[in-house]
Formats: sequence, C-alpha cells, structure tokens
Amino acid sequence: MLIKKKKARSHTEDRYLALVLATTAGVLNAMAFGAFGFFPSHMTGNASQISTEVSGADWEGLLYLATLILAFIVGSMTARFVVIGGLKKKLRTIFCLILMVEGVILTLASVFETLLFSSKNNGEILMLLGFLMGVHNSTSTQLSNGRVRSTHVTGTLTDAGIALGSFISAIISHAPYAERRLHQKLLHTHLTTIFSFLTGCIAGYLLFNAYGFNAMIVLGMTLFVIALYFTVVTMRSAARVTG
Repeated sequence: MLIKKKKARSHTEDRYLALVLATTAGVLNAMAFGAFGFFPSHMTGNASQISTEVSGADWEGLLYLATLILAFIVGSMTARFVVIGGLKKKLRTIFCLILMVEGVILTLASVFETLLFSSKNNGEILMLLGFLMGVHNSTSTQLSNGRVRSTHVTGTLTDAGIALGSFISAIISHAPYAERRLHQKLLHTHLTTIFSFLTGCIAGYLLFNAYGFNAMIVLGMTLFVIALYFTVVTMRSAARVTG
C-alpha cells in the first residue's frame, strides 16, 4: 500500500493506506491540540481565524497563523520535490523513505519535548508539526493519485458527497454495474479515510491525556516501523524477481 506500482492502484490498497495514514494523522492532530491548543493540519480553520486576527488588529497572532499555514505548504512542497526525485531514479520505496524520515523527526521532537519541555518552544514545535502534517498529507495524496488525503477532512467529505451523488445517479439511471461499482468503491475509500481520521483524533486525545509526549514518541516510532516494514518487503520481493 506504500509502494508506487506500475499498475493502477486498487481501492483496497487505498483503503489500507487511509487506515494507516489518516489514523496516524488524526492521532497527531489531536495530540498537538492537547499539547499546544492548535490543530496543525486544520488549515481551513487557521485561515479563517486570520480574519479574526485582522479585525482585532492582533498582528502577532496573524503572523503566527500565517507561518503555521506556510509550514504546512512547505511540507507539502518538500514531499513533492522528494517524490519527483525518487520517481526519476525509479526508487519504488520513496514514499516509505519519506514516512520513515517523518517518523524519525516526530520521535526526536517528542523526546525533546519530554525531556526539555518549555512553553517558550511551543511555537517552534507546532510549526514543525505543521510541516510534518503537510508532508504526511502530500505523501498520501500523491501515492493514491488524490483519492486519500490523510489530513484534509473537508475535501474528503466533499469527495464523499460527490461519490455518493454519482452512485445514486448511476442507480437511478440504470448505469452498467461496473460504473455503479466504481462509484461505490470510491465512496467506501472516502468514508474509510474520514472514519480513520476521526477515530485517530479520539485515540490521540485520550492517549495524550494519559501519557503526554510519550504517546507522541510511540506514534513517531510506529510510523517509522510501518514504513520500514514495507521497504524491507519490497526489497525482498525485488531480490526474488532478479534472483
């Protein structure tokens, strides 16, 4: 599910991708809110809040929110650059490598907060988390060709509504079974993404309240291990084929 294949991706692969990446995104999002009072992936809300800062002439708050949004964009852009470079070199595990690095950075940042927590560092850590969420969302979006956006619930709800409308329309118009089945699969993929993110948010909030930044350390290590597993599996598969 984390490997770019020559053949078209199946909806089953995308649903597994959503289960892993949307769930972990939800967990991290809720943990960040529990720690810092901000959602690092909630760019719609952050952009909307800028208008409040402008009307209240709170330029410091405005700059903070603008920087958080920029961090998310830079993370998305960075992931795109890395993917382009990896695909040019025919590196099939490039998405795994991105998630491995993300897991390492998240783990190190969480260890730092566990050992040396200071409210003075909250802004910088939150910007880093915004960057990582941009990387996370960009990775899932590129790998699934836009069908799985691990942090973008608003867009996914829109896609789910479109898929549901298309499915109902296909039933009413007695469209061929293959067309109805396609819309149904797409709807299931979007619903899986939404459910996974919401479940991850609930779990993340509970885990952070119970274990603090130690829970975030485990999350970073989990991302690393999952990505490493698929890297090893792919390398072994390639070795068997060439052997």
